[in-house]
Amino acid sequence: MSIVKFYRNDPNAPKTTMRAHLGANAIITCGDKLLLERRRDSDTWGLVGGGVKKYEEPVEAIARETWEELGLRIPKDRFQKLAVYGQPGRIAAYRDGSIWRMVIVVFSLELPENVQLRISKESRELRWFSRDELGDISIVVTHSDIVDDWFTNAP
Repeated sequence: MSIVKFYRNDPNAPKTTMRAHLGANAIITCGDKLLLERRRDSDTWGLVGGGVKKYEEPVEAIARETWEELGLRIPKDRFQKLAVYGQPGRIAAYRDGSIWRMVIVVFSLELPENVQLRISKESRELRWFSRDELGDISIVVTHSDIVDDWFTNAP
């Protein structure tokens, strides 16, 4: 059983029980490939990132999450802020009963080839995907539009 279920603009999504939750996620690329993690909490693929702590700026949070989830210490100035996804229908419902509206600050980061990544306890797998390979996987619904936007607008 999954720990969390995600919703985006779903009329059947449960009503929130908590205040809005600020998150930071990253579009991490190497050439034309995008890095995704297969999450343990939902067994779906998603972007690297997580919650912003009350004392952090979003860019500090994504730098911390990149260290925790990938084992990479990346200076804050290497992350480029892309967008904020804050539509009210972006919901995460946890097994403990807490239901959050999610506001996500998205950053981009380009990594060199042959970078060594470390998988964290939060992930089952890390993998690089081309745009064509994304059709065969289940992406967290609160990240799928971010991924689509990236590939639509990528240079």
